[in-house]
Amino acid sequence: MRIAIAELKQETNSFVPFSTTLETFRDQYIWHGDELLTKFGAQRTEIPAYLDVLRAAGATPVPLLAAFALASGPLTRDCFEALVQPLVDGIANAGPLDGVLLALHGAMVVDDEPDSESEILERVRAVLPKGLPIVVTLDLHGHITQRMIQPDVAYIGYREYPHIDMYETGERGARLLLDWIAGRVQPVMAVAKRHMVMSPDAARTTAPPLSEVVAAGRAMEAAGRVLHVSLFPVQPWMDVPDLGFAALVCTDGDPAAAQAAAEELAEMTWQRRARFEPDLTPLDEVIRIGLSSEGLTVASDAGDTPSGGSAADSTAVLRALLAAGAAAAGRLTYLTMCDAEAAAEAARAGVGRTITLTVGHKRSRDGEPLTVTGVVRVISDGTYVFSGPGAPGMPGAMGLTVVLAIGDIRLNLRSIPHLEWDLGVHESVGLDPRRAALIFVKSPSHFRISYTPIAARVLIADTPGPTCANMRRIAFTQVTRPFWPMDWNDAPG
Repeated sequence: MRIAIAELKQETNSFVPFSTTLETFRDQYIWHGDELLTKFGAQRTEIPAYLDVLRAAGATPVPLLAAFALASGPLTRDCFEALVQPLVDGIANAGPLDGVLLALHGAMVVDDEPDSESEILERVRAVLPKGLPIVVTLDLHGHITQRMIQPDVAYIGYREYPHIDMYETGERGARLLLDWIAGRVQPVMAVAKRHMVMSPDAARTTAPPLSEVVAAGRAMEAAGRVLHVSLFPVQPWMDVPDLGFAALVCTDGDPAAAQAAAEELAEMTWQRRARFEPDLTPLDEVIRIGLSSEGLTVASDAGDTPSGGSAADSTAVLRALLAAGAAAAGRLTYLTMCDAEAAAEAARAGVGRTITLTVGHKRSRDGEPLTVTGVVRVISDGTYVFSGPGAPGMPGAMGLTVVLAIGDIRLNLRSIPHLEWDLGVHESVGLDPRRAALIFVKSPSHFRISYTPIAARVLIADTPGPTCANMRRIAFTQVTRPFWPMDWNDAPG
């Protein structure tokens, strides 16, 4: 068997004032052909899983493209074409194929196309023989549409959030494709939607209410009622038609059963909607708790999370820390900020030098820059390898990174927006998270995997920005109405 494999992943935020370009992808990676066979190294992600399953089955992988960009604004059409057309051409020119494995995110938006994954699948299918099977693996925050339900295409989404099963999802996708090619199953898909969004931290698969729907889906699989259930709480900071929660179900040749199961799971979620309100703590209260309580307080800077598409350059937390006296608290506070210009200026000053910098809001427009004075403690190239359970083996790329000591505050100032899932964000620049009293993490929920074992408490700070955790504050204009929560007044209490 010859199986084409490829990856094209980006998660779009509609509320940031910048676009995703090829440079955004290059900040992470764009690999071609045989580079896919070696570049992933020990990563526990989808492409390595595809390769392991195919090799174990004696199949030949036909590697085409792997491109990943951190969440950001919509892709320009030029960027999209520069990635998708070579992928389509590669498939068309790959010679005889028995199947295709694609790792997509599911929430990519192009500036002229709100349903980008559907366009990718339509263009791929157009150059393949009719009936050739395609299996697509998706992030749990994908935006699933009816248009994605296309002939000869099956989908499998991550089961876990925080995401700890990217590799396992790749395994399940590859095995489904092999079973399909062998004639052991005939996958058919159905989707059911509810026009609703929830804050990511309130939609963890490990906690109610979503864990209850997850359990129902797993029970359907265990009973043999369906082949696979995938639940999609969706990237909530997309302003596109038909946005909402999706239940995507795969059965063996029974579309009616798939649709019935999907509707059941979607309705279970809708009936629990009021329980998806996030548990948020005001920023000033987070700081008070963190600086006055025993042990480590870890807080999500929920409004400025680059994994949701923000510029990660908000000054809201640093401004509040300075106002609260954290610089002279006698206990350490860590936070991060993305500001390439300030990092470069601090690096030019050199380690040990005291420098006054204006930091923040170089890319975002929802706040004011802040002038601070501190001592340059560390200068780093910002590279490390994830070691925690979220994505072990994944390379971290923060760009030029400087640690600026502002009294008892340690500002981890980097150049590239970066996933803050792993303790390596701080450990790689000489900061021990266990020594801090308070750490602000620019991550909506995934940080819990690495930080909960060392934290005395975890809080979600109600901070401003384009990844605001309070869904009622988001200015949606393109979503299909009525839309929860903006058109409903059913919040608990």
